[in-house]
Amino acid sequence: MSDASNSLSPPAPLARLRLSLGRLGLGGNILIALLLSIASAALLIALAGKNPLDGFLAILAGAFGDTHQIGVALNRTTPYLLSGIGVAICFRAGIINLGAEGQIALGGAGAAAAALLVQTAPPIVAIVVTLAGGAIAGAAWSGVATILHLGRRVHEVLATLLLNFVALLLVQQLLAGPLGQFGAGFLQSPLMPRTAWLPKLAGLDAHIGIGIAVVAALAASFLIWRTPFGFALRVAGSSRLATTYAGFSLQKLTWGAMLLAGALAGLAGGVEVIGIHRRLIEGFSLGFGFKAVTVALLGALEPMAIVPAALFIGFLETGSLAMQRQIGVPSALVTVIEGLTMVYVLVAMAGRRT
Repeated sequence: MSDASNSLSPPAPLARLRLSLGRLGLGGNILIALLLSIASAALLIALAGKNPLDGFLAILAGAFGDTHQIGVALNRTTPYLLSGIGVAICFRAGIINLGAEGQIALGGAGAAAAALLVQTAPPIVAIVVTLAGGAIAGAAWSGVATILHLGRRVHEVLATLLLNFVALLLVQQLLAGPLGQFGAGFLQSPLMPRTAWLPKLAGLDAHIGIGIAVVAALAASFLIWRTPFGFALRVAGSSRLATTYAGFSLQKLTWGAMLLAGALAGLAGGVEVIGIHRRLIEGFSLGFGFKAVTVALLGALEPMAIVPAALFIGFLETGSLAMQRQIGVPSALVTVIEGLTMVYVLVAMAGRRT
């Protein structure tokens, strides 16, 4: 009997490794995942015939070389952070929302329409109305996916993913019609009024959107950990049966999580439009919504942990262009690093409960 049990038990070194990883906790495991992704990136750079140290130094210089680069990285971080928080809220509730890309696109359109309607308003009013327009448009688009999911029993993965492409086509049609600039060489809206532009941070080439995103992370953390709604979300993510038994409405929780996520993604689209481009441009989102999933998982679905996760991705992508220019390693390698990081983080989160 003892021989049989010994044959089924893991080898001593493996058991000690598991025990050590368990003592590290989730944060320690995610740190190990990041280190593994960096080591994998170093190996890939070496296989490309370049010095990994030179590559990493080039990334650091490209991301932190001057205030302009830091500002660019912070601007890139903002939509990742906002939409990543929304994705995390849905994942917490066991809802796989892959529709942030379309919600960002519609949020940008909503913000553009609102900005053009309040051209004569004072700056603070114009900015608030414009961002509200983006959040409302994003929430409305996530509501369409929720109706398909709850009303017609379409799986949320299919509903949210496929509606991304519909949203992009809608934005294209809006730019070809009522929101488009007459006579422009490509699809874009007229320039937004200056009163709706987001102010810049002092000393940095970055707008105040990063501050808005951090406030959103604080609010989301409070919502998840300090409110009955957040408790219900966490219960739903752990067990749908327990949620029903506890008297929570799964439909109401799904609506709440999806509308919050859509509003945050729409806000990200609005911030990008009035903070960077100052007009609506076809394809402005640059895949922010899909990267939001990476950011949310890298932050272990914890809103405050998503802040450094988004900063990591934003600065990494900003510095990658310098790596391509200086040592000739394609910037697409950063996409590989992000993919490996997500795989390692998923392994680190395996078996975790919300």
